Formats: sequence, C-alpha cells, structure tokens
Amino acid sequence: QVQLVESGGGLVQAGDSLRLSCAASGLTFRRSAMGWFRQAPEKEREFVASISWGGGFTYYRDSVKGRFTISRDNAKNTVFLQMNSLKPEDTAVYYCAAEKGPSYKNYVPPSEFGSWGQGTQVTVSS
Repeated sequence: QVQLVESGGGLVQAGDSLRLSCAASGLTFRRSAMGWFRQAPEKEREFVASISWGGGFTYYRDSVKGRFTISRDNAKNTVFLQMNSLKPEDTAVYYCAAEKGPSYKNYVPPSEFGSWGQGTQVTVSS
C-alpha cells in the first residue's frame, strides 16, 4: 500500500520561503514520477509541479515557475518542493502524489497521479 507523508508546511509572510518534504513507502519510488498538488478553500485541487522518475524532467504550473523547485532523492524515497517568494495566493493544502503506475515516461499528465498524502497546510499572510 502506497503511503505518502508530507511535512514542512506552516504560516509565513509574503516573500518568505518554505520547503515541503514527502516521504514515500509502499512503492518502487525510483520508478515513479512524483508530483505536488494543492487545494485552496472552496477551490478544486490543482497541479503544482511534477518530476520524472529519474529526476531529469520537471514541470510546473505557470503561476509558480521561477519560484518553486521540485526535486527528489531516490536514495531516501523523498520528494521536495522548495517554495520561494511565496504569495498569499499560494495559500492551500499541499498534497504529494505518485503516479498510478510506473510508466517510465518523461512526462506524466496530472490525471495519471493516483496516490495521495494527507496534505500539509501552507498559509501565506500579506
């Protein structure tokens, strides 16, 4: 059974940074693309960033490009999201996700992520 445990959220001011971590178990991590999604109050969950199974390809939603960086440590079964220059509109619960099955594709569309963590709250005050 896939288990994803996020950590690193918190309350920060606009312009600050946070680093989210997600520890994964129950899957062959090194073969799985990983992603981060977020859900703000009264909004649908949205894609934030993803990284290919080997780490060589990364993808971001437009609003976080240049501010957020996704990375992974396959030796520690962990994926990270470094968030810089945070804005109030980044406030949301952030979820770690794993692709539904090892595809070995460089790009995995958001719809192909099917395992989720419990989420970590990120609140950015203005």
